[in-house]
Amino acid sequence: MQFKFFHNNLNVFDLEKSLAFYHEALGLKEVRRKEGKNFTLVFLGDGTTSHQLELTYLHERKEPYNLGENEFHLAFLVEDYEAAHALHEKMGCICYENKEMGIYFISDPDGYWLEILPASRYQ
Repeated sequence: MQFKFFHNNLNVFDLEKSLAFYHEALGLKEVRRKEGKNFTLVFLGDGTTSHQLELTYLHERKEPYNLGENEFHLAFLVEDYEAAHALHEKMGCICYENKEMGIYFISDPDGYWLEILPASRYQ
């Protein structure tokens, strides 16, 4: 029996704001959507891998999510690390940087951390 990654899920408070962020910051595009009575699921893809990010929007949600210690993250490889850093700096979404390790994190509109790694070090 073999398992393979399919998607990760993040719950979002403002779906349109999150879609705009993931498109601008990471180039992710909507690949499919599922509408339910009380929820909307939007699956985003990078156009390269089969892995998807599922954004869950609960229609009745009245307050932002409490992420607690937020001790998890998603990681993204990027070919042009310097250009990505410049974009994220311009967007004001860099929340932590470790220059010694050559990595940084950005924060999405809900406060989820996303690690940005230079592809040249991991391929």
